[in-house]
Amino acid sequence: MIKKRLFFSLFLMFFANNMVQAGIPVQALAELNGQSMPSLAPMLERVTPAVVNISTRSFVQEADNPLLQDPFFRQFFNLPERARKRESQSLGSGVVVDAAKGYIITNHHVVDKADEITVTLRDKRKLKAKLIGRDPDTDIAVIQVAADNLTALTFADSGKLRVGDFVVAIGNPFGLGQTVTSGIVSALSRSGLGIEGYEDFIQTDASINPGNSGGALVNLRGQLIGVNTAILSSRGGGNVGIGFAIPTALIKDVMQQLIEFGVVKRGRLGVYIQDLTPQLAKAFDMKNLRGVVVSQIMPESPAEKVGLKAGDVITSVNGRDVDNSSDLKNIIGLLRIGRKVELIIVRNGREEHLSVVVTEQEQATIDGAKLSKRLTGAVLGVVSEDGNWSERVEGVEVLSVEPDSLAWQAGLREHDVFISVNRILVRNFIELKQALKRSRRSLLINIRRGDGALFLLVQ
Repeated sequence: MIKKRLFFSLFLMFFANNMVQAGIPVQALAELNGQSMPSLAPMLERVTPAVVNISTRSFVQEADNPLLQDPFFRQFFNLPERARKRESQSLGSGVVVDAAKGYIITNHHVVDKADEITVTLRDKRKLKAKLIGRDPDTDIAVIQVAADNLTALTFADSGKLRVGDFVVAIGNPFGLGQTVTSGIVSALSRSGLGIEGYEDFIQTDASINPGNSGGALVNLRGQLIGVNTAILSSRGGGNVGIGFAIPTALIKDVMQQLIEFGVVKRGRLGVYIQDLTPQLAKAFDMKNLRGVVVSQIMPESPAEKVGLKAGDVITSVNGRDVDNSSDLKNIIGLLRIGRKVELIIVRNGREEHLSVVVTEQEQATIDGAKLSKRLTGAVLGVVSEDGNWSERVEGVEVLSVEPDSLAWQAGLREHDVFISVNRILVRNFIELKQALKRSRRSLLINIRRGDGALFLLVQ
């Protein structure tokens, strides 16, 4: 019995010491049967009012039967002129990050296509929220409410997190109401999951379930370290202890742009890249596997202007190590337009330094008529940019085609991808423009369609 009490006392002393080192005040140690017990309650009492519940309403117009589109039919059966709308609802969570201005961070997918957004505070107040901006590529959105006496969370530096740090997740799972779960940081800088366009997740085993999206992941000091966004679940949809949160380092950059512009204006270098394999490292006389290989330079891009070349290996951007393609994509894609970037590259086995000014990514879509009259009726977009181009077909994609337009008559169809024009390779709008300028008469277009390819001759 004495040994058990001694062990219990030593355990309490060890845990309490760690709590104090983590910044938890001594008052957080409650009394139970004369023994001091660690508790997160004091911290949670300060933090939970900053985590809100978000409910949305969307009105989707239901598709009518073709017969119902006939005015005579509608008049005969005395049907209303307006099509019926179906209402859908969703639930999620959010975090107040600016009490004075009422800014709340949540996930893009929580408020996507919402016609009405309602925020419920911990004190049961219900407030109508306004969408300030959203970014699907990072799954971050900013909404705003007008209210007094809000509680906001302070940002912690997620770059200082370590695997094994204690964390607490707060949200609204399954619409049950505010719920708190705890765990540790299981892994850092998770990417390549295919969940979002820009991925740099904190992985945690703190239980995260549907409805937790947009909620807070905090450290033991009650500071925000991330926003819960996704889970890997079992076939039945249950939690298996693998949840992901967007780190504050990424959130702050995106939030500032959403508040200022309503959208995120992403930068670009104008390069196609691929991960550095052991074989490539040997070929490029690299001593380690850190970095990404530049496989192609886009014409008239910032990279071309500063002399970056195919075969260069980028190892660092603004002092941050670049380990893989996702690292470079995340760093460059979240930089402000016009910012100077310091690159460290390895060329022919020697380290070199380059300075380049990041420019805005080229237009996402373009009217085909602006490139050539023969493409009138087509809306075009770039398949991908600044990514690992060995993973998918690169080129300019036909996003839509108007029936009976010149582009339609030429044989172009939705989802076709331009591979070349008159045997000139095209991977972006700039290359397509250049190829079209050289083609004064007919166009021989090489198209990728589905799993096959074909040539179209446009007179």
